[in-house]
Amino acid sequence: MADPNSTGSITAKPRVVICIGDIHGYFAKLQNLWSNLQTVINPEDFSSALVIFLGDYCDRGPDTKKVVDFLIDLPLAYPNQKHVFLSGNHDLAFAAFLGVLPEPGNGVSFKEGWKEYEQNEEREGWYKGLGYENMFLQGRMWAGTVKVRFDAKGTEYKGSVYDAGPTFESYGVPHGSADLMQVVPDEHKKFLADMVWVHEEENVCIENEGGVKPCKLIAVHAGLEKGKNVEEQLKLLKAKDTRVPKVEALSGRKNVWDIPKELTEKPTIVVSGHHGKLHIEGLRLIIDEGGGLENNPVAAMCFPQ
Repeated sequence: MADPNSTGSITAKPRVVICIGDIHGYFAKLQNLWSNLQTVINPEDFSSALVIFLGDYCDRGPDTKKVVDFLIDLPLAYPNQKHVFLSGNHDLAFAAFLGVLPEPGNGVSFKEGWKEYEQNEEREGWYKGLGYENMFLQGRMWAGTVKVRFDAKGTEYKGSVYDAGPTFESYGVPHGSADLMQVVPDEHKKFLADMVWVHEEENVCIENEGGVKPCKLIAVHAGLEKGKNVEEQLKLLKAKDTRVPKVEALSGRKNVWDIPKELTEKPTIVVSGHHGKLHIEGLRLIIDEGGGLENNPVAAMCFPQ
């Protein structure tokens, strides 16, 4: 029977969108967060949610291998959810070491990208083992052995400038060992090869004082560069363009902090992890409360709330 109070218009309930910040090898924190999300979100909404992981699954924490196993199993465990796995700068470097990044093409070699940063090679102790001869720069930095003990914040490095030591150990090999290329399972290599560098989603609803309104959402690990054409940036990120040795949208800092001006004309949410803090300013969302630190939680944000 028709509802006598109905006006005749039917508005579809907006899909729940969950954005999950940097995990950095902390499997127990990821499990806790996932179980908290299941508790606080309506079961029907949770089972059909769009879940966007913002990158940095590896390094610093002890259980990279378990984290990647968990992420790979999600589509089977939650078949009605949609999962997006963004690449963080740490994941890009891990993928580079394993040799699963797309080649730059046009006869360009990865080796050419070393020149711009070669003044850092000695201090950062770039990897020089098996397979280094044409390795994407970040892979050499990732598996290298940094010569100084502490970073600028006074935190002790774990093997390399990327703190990759615990990732090697989670796969049962010492830091910097070429054996990692053999022991990482094929399904993990495929996961790293398939990660996307940016994700766009239309009609993500946000709730504020004025009610619920649909926005476009762009998810990218660090952010979009200011002063550069957004469409051109998105095109290169979707193509996973490895001609540049450092991908600013995955590893930049101040230059990717704000929403580019051209995206403020049509309401666009820009959501990232990477920056080691939880920051909400208008539609610019940074969700990285963990920062890869042992005592900090892994954070998530849900829309439309």
